[in-house]
Formats: sequence, structure tokens, C-alpha cells
Amino acid sequence: QVQLVESGGGLVQAGDSLRLSCAASGRTFSNYGMGWFRQAPGKEREFVAVVTRSGASTIYADSVKGRFTISRDNAKNTVYLQMNSLKPEDTAVYYCAASVATMSVRNYEYDYWGQGTQVTVSS
Repeated sequence: QVQLVESGGGLVQAGDSLRLSCAASGRTFSNYGMGWFRQAPGKEREFVAVVTRSGASTIYADSVKGRFTISRDNAKNTVYLQMNSLKPEDTAVYYCAASVATMSVRNYEYDYWGQGTQVTVSS
């Protein structure tokens, strides 16, 4: 089992920045690819970003590319999502997730999920 706890969400204005954190406990953190997903009201959960076990490679959704940065610190068992130039359409509950797959963009390939943290961007 892997337990994931997100933090860092909040209410910000368009153009602001936020950094989300996801602290992991349980099994060896570095064995898992780590992803961030989000779900807006009335919409399906969508992929945001993923980082490989070592942190060397990343993939981003087109909608956040150039604005968001995913990173991880395996010594601290934590994955981060730095979000810059936030837009109202970024408003959602953000979830981190762990996958035994190296680098997946598919939510069904993730084995463990956090409870989510709300990000609200006002215009």
C-alpha cells in the first residue's frame, strides 16, 4: 500500500502561482511513476503531468505545457506540481497518483490515489 496526501491548494487570482505537494508513505516511493490529475465539476478526471521513478523524464498535458512543472524528491518521498500563470480553467480538484508503470498518462494505470486538493482560480 502507498498512502498519498496532497497539500498546497487554495484560491488564487488568474496569473498567480501555486505549488502542490504530495507526500507518500508506505512502500518504496522511488518504485513508482508519479502523476498529477485533475477533475473539474461536471467533467471527467484528466491527466496533467507525470514524472518517472528517477525524476529524469516528464510528460505534460498540452493545456499545462510551459506553465506547470512536475518534480519529485525521492529522499523526501514527495512529488510536486509547480503551477504558474494560472487560468480560471485550471480550477479543479488536483490528485496525485502512483503507478507501477514507468510513465503513464492513463488514470486506470494508477494504483494509488490521494484524496485531492482544491485549486480555484478567479478571473
